[in-house]
Order: sequence, then structure tokens, then C-alpha cells
Amino acid sequence: MKEMWNQRYAAKDFSYGTEPNRFFKEWIDKYPAGEILFPAEGEGRNAVYAAKKGWEVTAFDFSEEGKRKALQLADIEKVKIDYKVISAEEFTTDKRFDAIVLIFAHFPLNIRSKVHKKLIKLLKPGGVFLLEGFNKAQLNNTTGGPKNEEMLFDKNMLKDDFKDLEIILLKDDVINLDEGKVHKGRADVINFIGAADG
Repeated sequence: MKEMWNQRYAAKDFSYGTEPNRFFKEWIDKYPAGEILFPAEGEGRNAVYAAKKGWEVTAFDFSEEGKRKALQLADIEKVKIDYKVISAEEFTTDKRFDAIVLIFAHFPLNIRSKVHKKLIKLLKPGGVFLLEGFNKAQLNNTTGGPKNEEMLFDKNMLKDDFKDLEIILLKDDVINLDEGKVHKGRADVINFIGAADG
């Protein structure tokens, strides 16, 4: 799996473009800057956008090529991000965050819930967890995402994984993706925003 992502990110072009995810952008444009974490951040488009908005950014991915591209983009945009090469299972930090953002980060069934619950514990009191991913109807589309249904989301799955948060938003949506070469066209997604107590 890691090798597949390294091969994808080794290309000159940015696989998902350099603009931030639309759902994430709509949220962060209205939210005051603080400390933010981007797990499974790939080529860094969302992390770099947050840094441009004044956030203190920590990001990680298990792809060395993802980090290289993210730092390249950060250099172009003249911002700093703290980017680590590590898996979601292994990632640890003493920091706590005002926001954690997962964009199209689909983990295998055997670790998904464990990773989500581990990340929740990294939120500050009152912190916000934001997620956009593909729901199970995405199997009918050819615009990205896992072809393994177990790795796709549904509302009950997210309600269970994030039951320790207050649900602010949880909805399925059909959108027109326009993110680089890989995410282009009709997509079935699920959006989630949750808040920690405090």
C-alpha cells in the first residue's frame, strides 16, 4: 500500500491538485486559526492552505513522496508546515489540537475505528474534528476511493467511531469532484463535523 502511494506521489503533477478540498475550505475560511493536525495528508494541499490562513500545522503520512511534494508546495506558497513520515497507527505527539482534519483518508477495517478513536484524544477541549470521505455508494463511481466496501463510510460507522464527540454535521452528499487528475466527476461522499467537550 505504501509503495502504491509513493509511486502516485512521485509524479511531477499533484495527484489531487494544489487547491484545498472544498468542504474543508468552506469550514476553515470561517474558523479562527489555532493548532491543526492533518493525518494521512498526502501531498499537502490542505495543510498548506491552513498554514496560509495562519494555522500552526502538523501533518503526517506514511509516504515519503507525499512529504516531499507537501514541502515543495509549502515552499512555493512560502509557509511552514511540520510534516512527519509515519503511519496513523504509529503516530504519537504530546500536542493537542484545535482541529483535526481527515480528507479522503480511508483506513483498513482492522484499524479504522482504533485510528479514529486515537485521533479524537488529540483534540483540545472544544476542538473540532472534520472528515470528508467516500460513502458506500461510491462503489458505483469511477472518481476515486477504495474498491473495498469495508473501507468506505456510512453514517452508523461514523456515529460509532466518533460517539465521544458532539455531532455538529453528519450527512451524505453527491458532489462534482474537481481535485487534480484523480478526483474528477460525480462522487458519493459523507461529511462529518464533531466537537469535543469543553
